[in-house]
Amino acid sequence: MTVRLQRGLRWLFMRVEALFNAAFGDPLNPLYHLGAMSFFLFWIITVSGLYLYIFFETSVADAYASVQALSEDQRYVGGILRSVHRYASDAMVLTMLVHMLRHFAFDRFRGFRWFSWMTGVILIWLVYVSGINGYMLPWDSLAQFVVVASFEWLDWLPIFDGALIRNFIYQTSVNDRFFSLLSFLHIGLPLLVLLLMWIHVQRVPKARTQPPRPIMACLLLTLLALSLVRPALSQGGAADFGAVPGELAFDWFYLAVFPLLYLWPMGQVWLLLVAATALFIALPWLPPTWRRSARREFHVWLHPDGRKLAIRRGETILEAGLRTEIALPFECRNGACGKCRCTVLHGSVEHGAAQPNALTEAQKAAGQALMCCAVPNSDLEIEYEPVDANSAATLHTLRGRVHGMERLSDEVMRILVALPPGERIPFIAGQYINILLEDGQRRAFSFANPPHRSEFIELHVRLIAGGLFTTHVFSGMAVGDELRCEGPLGSFTLRESERPIIFVAGATGFAPIKSIVEDAFHRGMSRPMLLYWGVRRPADLYMMSLAERWQREHRTFRFVPVISESAPGDHWTGRTGLVHQAILDDFPDLRGFEVYVCGSAQMVDAAFPAFLRQGLADEYCFSDAFVAAGT
Repeated sequence: MTVRLQRGLRWLFMRVEALFNAAFGDPLNPLYHLGAMSFFLFWIITVSGLYLYIFFETSVADAYASVQALSEDQRYVGGILRSVHRYASDAMVLTMLVHMLRHFAFDRFRGFRWFSWMTGVILIWLVYVSGINGYMLPWDSLAQFVVVASFEWLDWLPIFDGALIRNFIYQTSVNDRFFSLLSFLHIGLPLLVLLLMWIHVQRVPKARTQPPRPIMACLLLTLLALSLVRPALSQGGAADFGAVPGELAFDWFYLAVFPLLYLWPMGQVWLLLVAATALFIALPWLPPTWRRSARREFHVWLHPDGRKLAIRRGETILEAGLRTEIALPFECRNGACGKCRCTVLHGSVEHGAAQPNALTEAQKAAGQALMCCAVPNSDLEIEYEPVDANSAATLHTLRGRVHGMERLSDEVMRILVALPPGERIPFIAGQYINILLEDGQRRAFSFANPPHRSEFIELHVRLIAGGLFTTHVFSGMAVGDELRCEGPLGSFTLRESERPIIFVAGATGFAPIKSIVEDAFHRGMSRPMLLYWGVRRPADLYMMSLAERWQREHRTFRFVPVISESAPGDHWTGRTGLVHQAILDDFPDLRGFEVYVCGSAQMVDAAFPAFLRQGLADEYCFSDAFVAAGT
């Protein structure tokens, strides 16, 4: 039942929003600014109310006359502001109810959103109580009806047992102290509303509390026009408890429940409101429960900045990014403008409800998604267009010095880079840095050290024939030389799951895997890990003893070296051939595994299709391909 109701409401909202987008443009669609409009209307109510209160007499004898004077003697100031105050109050109820209905329709009230939903329910009732209290102050016939009906309703409760309504049997029963109490409540309740509105938006990342200026102008002009065409006036003369009020012009926004007080028994009205409130409060925990994965959290790796983002169950990519203060591009936040479009490189998402022109079916098929609507179904790797050149990252540009150099093989040099005292590059195991050359060129090298050992940056540099930087490393670099670097970059990092892991390293592709494996050991990860390290000759296994030690010390780790060009003089008795073929031979069915491939682009291009044909799911295959830079 709930699902069908939500589906119907969502269908209605999407079509009305499409009409408004066509009429006003998505930046000015009022349905995308309902919360901010409620804030703006509150300030209109506050400013107009303060002016009215200056001229209002808080006494039984003079209250009605002071309100009449505002409408008659100050017709184009006090009279207009009185009407603006009334219509803005009605409009605030309307925007809040539609705002709440829209969140229900789009299922944005479960999980971590329960707090905003709960405070919203309380906020609605506070606004209602404040508005009903406001109708008591003009002390006209409508005020008389509202006072009597309200206190008769309250008197049904056993705690009062009929004591309240006795104060309104005779005109002389109402004194100035009671009226001062009503006035005090009409100041105190809005202050409580403002406090709760502030609390309400605290868990909404980058919540807007002001609508666009054209919307503010249109709201003001509409309220002024209504105030001039149909001014709010007192009804039926001053309150008189010796007579029953006649026909009244009713406010169905605030007083909709009052006719029921005379149609139903009081207990049934209480039961209706208490049951409705309990239902609204309980909605986030009622069926249908989450239809997505049972996992409570997914991770997203962002390109081009290489950041890792944790996303709570049911949270959109944009919400998570804004919550962690990443400057992701966005505008409407409702799937209409298309500014938050991204490309999903790995993983899958639930696209959510979006306008067809913002994300077409062809774009979905091409792997694109809207970050404001997309909810992960798995760990993700996405690429987006940064807002500006400076927003793409927490990139650190630092000057370090070569602290140590060790030749691990004929073609591989280990470099330890020391950063200035107190400075570190906060990275995730598997990421890389760029070495900045004097002519502005960059050379990428993976962190070989794990994040918990960051006193030095460890790099494994392989000699490339004719390579500008690598030749310098092997022939001219010395301890103490300065290196400029920027990072961290890349998303070749370990995903959170329970699947066994297969690492595939080609040559110095071992470096980022070393970082990942040592980090996993440090964190006490218990997932099975298999490392296949493929090189041309046994001498190229430049840290084979380390991998073998891992295998001896950790029962969850296994190491398989593979040689592709073994010569008789190598006396090699282990596995031979292409490294990815060794995996295919060992695992006829790769379903259920997670594979990380790091090496040359040719190796990655050969391995990926073969793994997929052997059952590996595309969203569980990750790579970091090395491309040789020019000399």
